[in-house]
Amino acid sequence: MSRRVSRRKEPSREKHAIKEQLKIEEGVLDTRSMGYLSKFFNKGIVSKLEFKIASGKEADVYVADSGHGVPGGAPFVILKFFRVETSLFLNMQDYILGDPRFHGLGKSKTEVVRVWCMKEFGNLRVASEHGVSVPRPLMAHGSILAMEFIGDEYGTAAPTLNRVRLEEPDMMLDDIMRSVRLLYRAQLVHADLSEYNVLVSNGRHYLIDLGQAVSVKHPRASEFLGRDVRNMLDYFRKEYGCERDLADALSFVTAESA
Repeated sequence: MSRRVSRRKEPSREKHAIKEQLKIEEGVLDTRSMGYLSKFFNKGIVSKLEFKIASGKEADVYVADSGHGVPGGAPFVILKFFRVETSLFLNMQDYILGDPRFHGLGKSKTEVVRVWCMKEFGNLRVASEHGVSVPRPLMAHGSILAMEFIGDEYGTAAPTLNRVRLEEPDMMLDDIMRSVRLLYRAQLVHADLSEYNVLVSNGRHYLIDLGQAVSVKHPRASEFLGRDVRNMLDYFRKEYGCERDLADALSFVTAESA
């Protein structure tokens, strides 16, 4: 004779899916990261972790199937797992501790990486609200950041600027400079802008990796801005022969009038 189990004691399909997914990722992600990841399942941001598309000293980046909590019904999201043990800890401190938004931050690796994750989420949100072309942030928790997937309908991520050949490079450079200007008006400087931190999809650019972006009140903000603009001008000059004056480009970015 079989005994019917009370529905109250039956695990939900969502919890079962989370448990199975975490089993798959065990050995790839550490225990702390898997604990953080469960929150993204619970909030409906992620339904399945698919595959890694990038790996570095600072973070691993995955494509994931979106869940019911993602607005607009997009099929995929990006998950960025920031590393605690192998992250560029001292470099992170340079961009955080000099930023007036993070006065009094502790110096443990876990705390700095957590704040770095929240910092990128906040920077993306501010940038998005001010019309800068960036992936839309969705959620941040612990050392994991979820954001809009930029790519095709099959889950292939958009390439970075250095991996494409532009048909109209002058127009693209103008568009990128407009984004740098909008970001500056939002009181932020990217601080690590290069051809490796710009995605290109359907003729449109997206600035990425805003974790190191700083307030314009940061003591090195002017230095970082000059480096960002110079990097872009140097790349387009060497790759496409686009000639722009650095001083003029900086004046355009920092100009107060429209």
